[in-house]
Amino acid sequence: MPSTSINYRQARFVHSAPTLALCLEDTGAEVAFAGRSNAGKSSAINTLTQQRALARTSRTPGRTQLINFFALNEDVTLRLVDLPGYGYAKVPEKVKLEWQRHLSDYLQRRSSLKGLVLLMDVRHPLTEFDQMMLSWADKADMPVHILLTKADKLKRGPAAASLQKVRHALREWEDLVSVQLFSALKKDGVETLSATLDRWLASED
Repeated sequence: MPSTSINYRQARFVHSAPTLALCLEDTGAEVAFAGRSNAGKSSAINTLTQQRALARTSRTPGRTQLINFFALNEDVTLRLVDLPGYGYAKVPEKVKLEWQRHLSDYLQRRSSLKGLVLLMDVRHPLTEFDQMMLSWADKADMPVHILLTKADKLKRGPAAASLQKVRHALREWEDLVSVQLFSALKKDGVETLSATLDRWLASED
């Protein structure tokens, strides 16, 4: 299928699932968004889709533990997936380990998953949890596009330095991992993100 531009503004919430077994049918193509709970994941999804509260109003309190699906077309064969935020919630260790197991299962066993968008605060990138997500993606041979979010919080020089630092740290994975600066507030980086998603989602067989 040739690469085409997808209209992300038509994204709509269609399903939530607590486990891989309860996810939508594993067909078509989807891209997942993951990151620490305070990395700006909802803001990035809302900015991409030009919908003020898509990633929030589609869920009630408590849905943060669920895998949320957003359809990009009528027959739901193209999807965005909002994965549970990690590393922030004050939950028992047993519950946290259960979340991690479901996330690992999803990343390594979901055949319709074409790529992972991993969000990191530009001021605090590559946390232990980020490294864990990258390790899972590496095991699954899954391409990862990193958004260094809240880039507006830094001046241009420090932001560029953070970008280069992350690229250097992940140079051994450069065949699978790409990195960019992103600001939901200023709408900076949206075109680069959407072009990456277009390419991944166009790989649907």
